[in-house]
Formats: sequence, C-alpha cells, structure tokens
Amino acid sequence: MANETYETTCCVAGGGPAGMMLGYLLARAGVAVTVLEKHNDFFRDFRGDTVHPSTMELMYELGILEGFLKVPHQKLETVGGIYGDFAFRVGDFRYVPTHCKFVALMPQWDFLNFLAGKAKQFPAFNLRMKYEAVDLVRDGGRIAGVAAQTPEGPVQIRADLVVGCDGRHSITRQAAHFEVQEFGVPIDVLWFRISRTTNDPEQLLGNLNYGKALILIPRDDYFQAGLIIPKGSFGEIQREGLDVFRNLVRRIAPYLGDRVEELKDWEQVKLLSVQINRLRQWHRPGLLCIGDAAHAMSPAGGVGINLAIQDAVATANLLAGPLREGRVTEAMLAQLQRRREFPTRVTQFMQVNAHRALQHIFQTSGPAKAPWQLKAAVRIPGLQHVMARVVGVGVRPEHIRGARKRQACDGQYIKRLAVGVGLVAAGAVLAARLLRSSARRRYAEAPGVGSRS
Repeated sequence: MANETYETTCCVAGGGPAGMMLGYLLARAGVAVTVLEKHNDFFRDFRGDTVHPSTMELMYELGILEGFLKVPHQKLETVGGIYGDFAFRVGDFRYVPTHCKFVALMPQWDFLNFLAGKAKQFPAFNLRMKYEAVDLVRDGGRIAGVAAQTPEGPVQIRADLVVGCDGRHSITRQAAHFEVQEFGVPIDVLWFRISRTTNDPEQLLGNLNYGKALILIPRDDYFQAGLIIPKGSFGEIQREGLDVFRNLVRRIAPYLGDRVEELKDWEQVKLLSVQINRLRQWHRPGLLCIGDAAHAMSPAGGVGINLAIQDAVATANLLAGPLREGRVTEAMLAQLQRRREFPTRVTQFMQVNAHRALQHIFQTSGPAKAPWQLKAAVRIPGLQHVMARVVGVGVRPEHIRGARKRQACDGQYIKRLAVGVGLVAAGAVLAARLLRSSARRRYAEAPGVGSRS
C-alpha cells in the first residue's frame, strides 16, 4: 500500500529529454503535469550530447533559443571521419533550412537543467526528483497512475494519462507487458574520456581502422570517446588487458599519442549494449510510451535524443487540449503512434544498414584502406547537404502548435528530403554490400587461400 497519494492530469515517468520537453510543453499549455525523475540530479556521463538543428528550431519557435545558446556548447557545422588514412566529409549543416545551421555539442545534464528551469516558470509544472517509477496503478482495465519509490517511502501518483519516457529499460513498458520487436545489432560501444587539444581533428563519425571504429565527441577539454566493437566482445578485450586496449586506441587515432595512458582502470570504460527495438503497440488505455521507451535507437548519428523530443512535441500538440478537457481516448493515443512510427521506422532502417556496414569493417584486423566506392560517393554533388538534412532535421520534423510563425515548408523541400532519405537508405545498403564484396575479395587474395596442395 502506498503511504501517500497525489493526483495530477498527466504523470510523466522519466526526466530525460522526451520527459522534460513533454512536461515543459504541457505545463506551457496549462495542463497539470508531474514529471518523475529517479535520480537526485541529471548528472550522468556518457549520455547523448548532440542537440540537432531540428531541436534548436523548436526552441526558436518557443522563444527560448537565445537563452539556450548562452549555455556553454561547441558547434559542429560539418561531420566526417577518417577511414584508414582517407579523411572525408559526409554532412554539411550550414545549408539546413533552420535558424541554427549546426549541431550543438552540450552535456545532456546542461540541456535538461535548461529545460527544467524553463518549465518551472509555469505553475502547472511539478518536477519530483528521487521519485523512481516502479509499477503502474490500475483501475479495472485502465492505467490510472504510477507507483513510485521515494526516500520517504512508496507513493502513488494518480493521473488521467501516464506517459512512459523512462528509456530503453523502461519500467512502464515492462509493467504494461508491451510486446517488443527486436532488431539484431552487431555492435556495442565502450565509452571513456580522454583529454583533447585545440589541434585535434573533430570527426564525429569517427576513425575507422584496424577492424574498429573510434568516435571522438569534443567537449571543453576532453573527448567523450566511443570505441565501437563487435557485440559481446568486451570480455575478451578485458582479458587482453589495458595495455592492449590503450595501444588499439592509439593505433586507430595516432594523434592521441600518450594521452591514452590516462586510461588506468577498467572502471573508466563503460559498456553500452546497443539496441534497436520498438514496441508493436505504444499505448494502453491511460498509458502512452514515447522516446526510447517506445523505440530504442542506436547512438549512430546521435539522432535518438532528437527523435524522442519530436515524439514529445507531437504528443503535446495532439493531447494538450484533450488533457485539459478530460477527454483523452485510446484512439488519440493510436493516432500519435501512427504519426511518429513512420519516422521511427525510417530512422531505424538506416541505422540497421549502417551497422551492417560496420560489421564488415570488423572482418579486417589490419590497416584499413578506403574503398574507391567511398571516395567516389563523398564527391557526389549535393550529398553532404542531403545527409545534413537527414541527420540534422530528420524525417517528419514536428513544430510547436501555436508558437511563433515560421515559414511554411514548401512542397519542393518535402520532395527533396524524401528523395534524400531514399538515397541515404540506398547508399547504406549499397555500402554494406560493397564492403562485404571487398572483404570476400581480400580473403580470396590472401596467401594460401584457395591454393592447391
């Protein structure tokens, strides 16, 4: 039994990007909303730190962009990588049709603190820290609230609607017994910090060499580094020892030099088991899941946070009025899923095919040599602009209903974006096939392979 019971109109489980944005937008619309965050603060390292142009465009529409840009951040106007010794660029954000023509690199705790500060200006907003959602409250066949554990003991928060924003390990979706569709992912990521200098290249897509890929996301005085490895291989890497691990990192990115010696303990290396999945159904009577709780994304492209925020905007646009009037129906929740499932499917399709390309890179343990197909592809006119739109703006970007007027997106832009998404998806499939063919050819040409005795 709960010691105390609170009532609200909407209870949001999870104070991540989707939860905080949804709480802010609902409170702005006059809906009583309670956001539950299980931690005492937002400070967790190795979380997604990319704020894309589409998200900053939402802040422009809300009139808070100027304040957001005062929060310390780095700007990423182009994105590329290094394949062996071949440096390439695949995206140029300077031409995206938004006010901010760059990706902002900002620690997620700063972003969440900024949103929380803005949301607290509205009387309808209630943020409860150290409130961990542990179960759902049921009333007959309907979800009627959340059971939470707090430092003072268990409580119930009863609500007209519960929105699960509690991430890929969502308690709300587990408690609702939602069916999860899993899409096999062949990679994991090892996150760690390493210091940076002003002379270091900034290649968000990373360095591909020696059968691995190393992502280096710049912060003020260090990189948030992510080593992409074959799924399930972390144990083997640990058994080989830290010296081997440090040498591998230095070999992939030689400019890091002796800075790899900063890694002195495996406690400095955190494993992210990459998942791509989505719920077959995102809703029950009285319950809706969005963001990673509805569709876990790969860190590829850094699009997961921004897709979750787009979910939150669509949810507020569709449900704020019905929540104020007490008339939310399951048909409305199904409508929200239909709207947001399309961009989710397209984005996950591209991520799955990008991972297949990485899987073939893992087959070569020696120095990597960029295939001619890659060198030709990055020189295709307009490709960098298309990639920037796909990554920076995304599929079906949302806009704040009733916010400051923006220029309408013309039909030609919609067509160009649709064609661009198709080209990128086709390119990902083609790249995977080319890399597979290249790997087979190298194997066939290896000494002793196919020779007769």
